[in-house]
Amino acid sequence: MTSYHLRAMDNDLTDKIRGLSEIGRAMAYLKFTKEGKSQKILHKLKYKNKPQLAQELGVLYGSLLIESNCLLDWTMIVPVPLHSLKLKRRGYNQSEKFGLGLSEVLSIPLENALERKKFTETQTNKTRLERMSNVAEVFQISPLISVAGHHIMLVDDVLTTGATMCACANVLLSNKVKTVDLVTLAAGGK
Repeated sequence: MTSYHLRAMDNDLTDKIRGLSEIGRAMAYLKFTKEGKSQKILHKLKYKNKPQLAQELGVLYGSLLIESNCLLDWTMIVPVPLHSLKLKRRGYNQSEKFGLGLSEVLSIPLENALERKKFTETQTNKTRLERMSNVAEVFQISPLISVAGHHIMLVDDVLTTGATMCACANVLLSNKVKTVDLVTLAAGGK
């Protein structure tokens, strides 16, 4: 577990994304370590058909945010979307499931307000620059959902360089949201 939620405006995650996006805060439930427990959890979420695990972790993190008095003015939770082909193959979006757990505990509606308009290959073995290039202009706002005026909690399963979450945050910010905060299940890496 991390304590990023206790210093959400000034931590390793906000340092990573500084200059890439105008987000407010960045938080992570777990510290990602290669070959560690967090990597095993993420592997189960992505490849071992464990959507309920992501939702349970969202409930636990939401409860921790309440206990720590770290509730902000969020009005909408938005998960980082998967491409429709990847969603069909996996059967669920692990970031959405994590967000649903947070939504359940925090009583904030989750909306699939972002769409992934083009398929990208995995980011796993890419450098920071390659990751940023790989996700540039990949996301768009769903025409079915209005985000204007909202305080968004943008959720994803893992943050390494921040490229994906920043690309999503920039799309949201260009569509008149008031604030975007990043909340991820695990963070660390490159």
